[in-house]
Amino acid sequence: MIRVGHGYDVHAFKDNHGDGDHVMLGGVPIPHERGVKAHSDGDVVLHALCDALFGAAGLGDIGEHFPDSDPSLRGIDSKELLKQTVNKLQQCGFALVNADVTIVAQQPRVQNHKDSMRTSIATVCGCAVECINVKATTTEKLGYLGRSEGLAAHAVVLIELTS
Repeated sequence: MIRVGHGYDVHAFKDNHGDGDHVMLGGVPIPHERGVKAHSDGDVVLHALCDALFGAAGLGDIGEHFPDSDPSLRGIDSKELLKQTVNKLQQCGFALVNADVTIVAQQPRVQNHKDSMRTSIATVCGCAVECINVKATTTEKLGYLGRSEGLAAHAVVLIELTS
């Protein structure tokens, strides 16, 4: 049995330039002059990926498993959230076949960081790097993302029942 899941996440940048020195994307710190407003580390890539995995397995969404009302999750590394997500799927007999992620942002530029993100994600998920794809696009300066008010990510996954 195979299943497909889709996830989406968005975070606004902090209000002032200089409010941060990086954003986390795919488990990798990307230099940027504004951090994001978030309960965790605000990694939109990993949050979208968790949502896609939960959705594919029929296990709800990231907010149900890791609510932002839980003080123990404040500032948590999203790689830990992804690790716990993958463990929950494995307990249900599922394994990740592949994941395709699209980052949507005017800034920061991520072209030179995509391979590091792929490696980071594959390491946490326990799969080959070739099973992970990361791409990026802008909105051609349209909308809130185009005005550089934040960044977003979409993730699509294929999982299979292994047991």
